[in-house]
Amino acid sequence: MEVVGSVIGGSIGKIFLRQRSGERIELGDLLVCEEGDSLVIMQVYDLEYGSQIPDGNIEMIAGLRLEGYGERSDLTLMDPALRHYVIAHVKAVLRVEGGVPKTPKSLPNFLSSLRRIKPEDLSFLTKPANPIYVGDLRSGSKVFKFPIYLDGPEVLTHHVIIPATTGRGKSNLVKVMLWSLMDQDNFGVLVLDSHDEYYGRHGKGLKDHPNAEDRLVYYTSAKPPPGGYNLIVNVESIKPYHFDGIVEFTEAQSDAIYLYHNEFEEKWIENILKGEKLEDESKIKPVTIAVTQRRLEHILGIRHTTEKGFEYYTNVFSIDKGGSTVNDIVDALENGKIVILDTSRIPDAAELLIGAIIVSEVFRRYQNYKYTGELEDKPVISIVIEEAPRVIGADVLARGDNIYGTVAREGRKFKVGLMAVTQLTTVIPSTILANMNTKIILGNEMAAERQAIINFAPQDLSEDSQTIASLDKGEAIISSNFTKFAIPVKIPLFEEYIKDKTSKNSNANITYF
Repeated sequence: MEVVGSVIGGSIGKIFLRQRSGERIELGDLLVCEEGDSLVIMQVYDLEYGSQIPDGNIEMIAGLRLEGYGERSDLTLMDPALRHYVIAHVKAVLRVEGGVPKTPKSLPNFLSSLRRIKPEDLSFLTKPANPIYVGDLRSGSKVFKFPIYLDGPEVLTHHVIIPATTGRGKSNLVKVMLWSLMDQDNFGVLVLDSHDEYYGRHGKGLKDHPNAEDRLVYYTSAKPPPGGYNLIVNVESIKPYHFDGIVEFTEAQSDAIYLYHNEFEEKWIENILKGEKLEDESKIKPVTIAVTQRRLEHILGIRHTTEKGFEYYTNVFSIDKGGSTVNDIVDALENGKIVILDTSRIPDAAELLIGAIIVSEVFRRYQNYKYTGELEDKPVISIVIEEAPRVIGADVLARGDNIYGTVAREGRKFKVGLMAVTQLTTVIPSTILANMNTKIILGNEMAAERQAIINFAPQDLSEDSQTIASLDKGEAIISSNFTKFAIPVKIPLFEEYIKDKTSKNSNANITYF
């Protein structure tokens, strides 16, 4: 056994190791203490200097050397490797007995030796039947060719949140995960792609997967590529409740919307835009109708004039086209396909409204399947939403609940989940964060954001704030109800990962960030 350190003291959750001379222990390192036929896996969360020389003497020696006395032989310390060392603060994360992982409830033996972890120590991390590949096992900055998989149905139905500051590889991670899902037909995924980066229209993307022809559907408001579709939604697909928590209306405007819907049914938006009056004109003031009309014109990108009829500005919503778009998308999801909506060229409100329409229909169908006993045979459906606070932020939900909040709270009962990507965890309500049972945590320099993540992590990460801050691009910690401990991983660079997967069907030559 190649020893890297020895236990010299501490307590449960805060064990002190002395680093061996010549070794270098890092934040996040996984170390192993062997005790008979069992192993205790520990993780480093802090480092400090240790010395047997009193602090005052150390300061004097440093001062003498700084002032030019460093060459004098009487300043040379006897056995410096014994007198000066690094102390690592570690916590026991798992005890493995007979190959079975258990929560550690005792301290390792005093002065016991520790070695670096080996992939075989984690043989209990087996590949599930319906896997999602996330990355390879990481110990500090060292990466092992040991792929880490999550159980797809469990993880996706119980929601995933991916928090990190910008530039840490959030979108790259989602692309890697979706690539592995395209090998299976029991997952439907709706991707609201506000930057048009998942399909690979101008580079490598999910379109390059061998199963893309059968498993990938792409909608765009721009000219679609071969096999793609125009993202056009007929306004008759819109119900008044689709605006809840997405677009803010005054109470009077909301009343007007519901009155028009009750009277004109599917034609309610068309009649508001045309300026048609209600049968009972006394129910609503003309000024309210005019303001509501202008709000809808702005959101939908449609305007009506007597001279020209309907004019379109965004070409996403239509009076006479796109009648089957919503049903076609939901059918594709229900058939286990990944559906990407390129919303990069449309306004925020329109993007979120389209998502709300589709997700509402998914949720309605799956609720019905549960009541009819058909849900068990349906694939899990996950909704990927970038900049998640736009729909599940505290300020948004304070204006009224929306379908995304409903899915976050109730979706797991109906096999519908969220994959929320965000830079700001603090603005998401605690009730939502508590329901996100898998956190894939990338680097974050902001202390408040790290603390919000730590507070709602499935595993105890109370001592890991500095570790999270030190994560480089592409490094992550998986904290999940469906993993035995918080697993550190390295996420491969998507373009290099798929090159290797398509050419050799192995991960032997993966390039990382």
